[in-house]
Amino acid sequence: MGPRRKKGTTVVLLLSVVAGMIGLSFASVPLYSLFCRATGWGGTTQRATAAPKGVADAFVTIRFDAETAPDLGWEFRPLTHQIRVRPGEPHEVFYRATNRGSEPVTGTATYNVTPTKSGIYFDKLQCFCFTEQRLGPRESRDMGVQFFVDPELVKDPSTRDVNTITLSYTMFRKPDATASRAQPGRAGP
Repeated sequence: MGPRRKKGTTVVLLLSVVAGMIGLSFASVPLYSLFCRATGWGGTTQRATAAPKGVADAFVTIRFDAETAPDLGWEFRPLTHQIRVRPGEPHEVFYRATNRGSEPVTGTATYNVTPTKSGIYFDKLQCFCFTEQRLGPRESRDMGVQFFVDPELVKDPSTRDVNTITLSYTMFRKPDATASRAQPGRAGP
C-alpha cells in the first residue's frame, strides 16, 4: 500500500470517527432522558396512568419546593408545604404562579425529587411541568400535580431509609419566539 492510499484511508477513518461522535452527541440527550425516566436516575420521577391497587402500611412525608428563575418576574410557590402519605394513595397538591410584571410572560417548569434514589418510586398521574404557562400582567394561576408514591419504595432495601421525599420545581422564562425570529435591522413578522 502506497503512502497516498494510507493517507486516504487515515482521512476516511478520521472523518468516520468525527461523524460518529457528532451523531452520538445528538443522540446523547434523548438517550440520557430515556435512561433517567426508566431508572429514576437523578431524581427523575415516573409517569403513571393510574394509582396502584394496594396501599403500604407505612407513611412518607412529601415536601414541596419551588424556585423561580430571576429573569421570569413571577412569584411561584407551593400552596401546601408538606403532607404525610401512605405509599399507594393518590394525592393532588397545587402550586401558584403570579406574574408580577406589566407584560404577558410564558414560563415552563422543570422538576426533580430528592433523595434521588426515590425518583423511580415517585409517580405522577398529571403535572403542569414542561407545559407552557402564559400569564397576563398580574395574573395568577393555580396548577395541580397528581401523584402517588409506589408502595415498592418501602420494600426496596436501598430506599427503606427514605422517610421524606422533596418534590422541587423550578419555573423558567420561555424565550419570546417573536424576538428570537427578528433579525437586527429588520422588522419582525
